[in-house]
Amino acid sequence: MNPLHEQFQKETLEAWGHYMTALETSIQNLEADIEEAADMSDRCTSEWCEATEHVIDEINDALFMISEPRWASDEDSKRIKALKSRVRELYVAYKSARA
Repeated sequence: MNPLHEQFQKETLEAWGHYMTALETSIQNLEADIEEAADMSDRCTSEWCEATEHVIDEINDALFMISEPRWASDEDSKRIKALKSRVRELYVAYKSARA
């Protein structure tokens, strides 16, 4: 294999890993915010709710726009599926906290 191609593939894999980790971190942070808001009914102001729903939509869009590279591992595919499931659960938790 061409050394430039190998370097490109290595850097792409690293970027992919950072991107997936950033998505996971965003979901974890949002989960914590929603749990906290559920405990504090006065926190879910209209502004907070709009911002939270916007972030959930952005994360959801980012996940569903991912075109898995052909070299992605089965673990990566499972990770994406799990993140999509967490976003759905997050939206349900958000709706419950808002009620």
